[in-house]
Amino acid sequence: MGPELFIYVAGAVAIAMLVWDTIEVGRNDAANIVNAVFGARVLRRKQAVHIAGLAVIIGAWASSPVMETARKGIFDPFSLSMQDALAVYLGVYLTDTVLLYSFSAFGLPISTTAGLVFSLMGGGMALGGFGSVHWGKSGEVVAAIIWSIFISGAFGFLVQRAFRGAIGPNCENVAKVRLHGPWIAGALLTGLAYFIVMKGMNNVGFVQAVRSLTFDQLGAPLVLIALWAVLSLAAYIVLNAGGDRFYQKLFAALAVVGMLAIAFAFGQNDLANCASPGVAAFMILRHGEVAPKIDVPSWLLLVCGILLAVGMTTRNAQRVTRAEVNTGSQGDIVRLYAPRWCLWIAQKFVKPPHPEEALAPEPELDPNKKLQHYDALRAAVITSVSASVIAFASGLGLPVSTTYVAFAAVVATGWADRIFLRGDAALKIGRTIWVVTGWFLSAFIAGLSTAFCAKAISLWGTIGLLVCLAINLTVRYYMKRRADQQEERLMREALERRQQLFKGAAPGQPAPIFASETDASEM
Repeated sequence: MGPELFIYVAGAVAIAMLVWDTIEVGRNDAANIVNAVFGARVLRRKQAVHIAGLAVIIGAWASSPVMETARKGIFDPFSLSMQDALAVYLGVYLTDTVLLYSFSAFGLPISTTAGLVFSLMGGGMALGGFGSVHWGKSGEVVAAIIWSIFISGAFGFLVQRAFRGAIGPNCENVAKVRLHGPWIAGALLTGLAYFIVMKGMNNVGFVQAVRSLTFDQLGAPLVLIALWAVLSLAAYIVLNAGGDRFYQKLFAALAVVGMLAIAFAFGQNDLANCASPGVAAFMILRHGEVAPKIDVPSWLLLVCGILLAVGMTTRNAQRVTRAEVNTGSQGDIVRLYAPRWCLWIAQKFVKPPHPEEALAPEPELDPNKKLQHYDALRAAVITSVSASVIAFASGLGLPVSTTYVAFAAVVATGWADRIFLRGDAALKIGRTIWVVTGWFLSAFIAGLSTAFCAKAISLWGTIGLLVCLAINLTVRYYMKRRADQQEERLMREALERRQQLFKGAAPGQPAPIFASETDASEM
């Protein structure tokens, strides 16, 4: 009865964790998909989530049916017994679900890709020793993730500064957009087209054929320059045909197109981060074998896509979105948390506020009394740069983190617009330091926790699995309480800062705009 009981319990936990982890991945990565269009008030958050969620579902349904259970060659399941391999996969889920939930509850974006990589490394080492991990490939993947952060930041800063210099603070100025809009639109659309071809639709036969006739034959630089020229001409024709209204909404439309491209590719390519451990565990329980790759039925891909979209609608997903847009907001007062040591470091880099030197538009409320955290130009740059960096890495066969790339683009474009010369600059920079610190902490926690869970399940079977599950649920409950308390405290502190600014304001000086109160009930 012992082995049979373990099989039944392990099967139930694997299915439950597959559902939960898929929802958690959608919950945390939702910020990366919708933050640009939501922050720019191009769409309401609910509208953005529904549109992006549909693209995620379609992308997941169209993803490759062949799923790797040892993602990107990180982990060698054949070096372990079937029970130990099962223990590793269950340990990955028991760790990642509560890790993602906890970070989402506190509004911290983390990488599901990096979490899976380090979880597999930790679990593999705990049960199979150093030989079960492919260290060369692991180092290559980690280096690619780190380099992608710097590349996204550098490109985001340079592109935003160049486009802001051309367009100015008002991205709806018809005269400026008529002069510079076509070539800027061509450049952004070229990046998105490259993203879709190289990353989002790399499993579609037609796209593979087009890629072999263009990129493979002529080389990427020549194809991209030609594509830029064609798309710039097309944008010029469409804008002239549409008149002033088209010019005014150009960058808003580009931001939505970028959001759809990232959402589609996210559903198509990142699905394995949450589904592969559960599918691998199911194959072991059903067939008694360890498989490096598995054919997944299309209905299961569709169900997983729906679960990803469901996760995007949850309360914690709203916290991640709001915290990320507040970190890069051009508004004055934000509701964010950063430890004192992060604030101390940030203050070393913050100059005295000089709002008149900022390049971003002046903070203002839209007709619905909502603050525009970014303008549409910056939103379009965020989505296009993020997509292009991910595409470039994918073309080299290197997995990178959507979370890291997108967050780096948000901060870098804000730096280019000099938003840190306004309001809560030290708090925004301190929050950035805290988020990056959380990335490294999450990797360490993922590896260590998965190692503990895998070892416990391997040694104690059903009892070890139930103990780890109890720890998982206990930590989840504790983190929820702490996160809710922090939300209430941050709101009070932000209101106090606003009152102090009002008291110290000179007569006739514009009132500071409190970013957080305009987002408090945003759906």
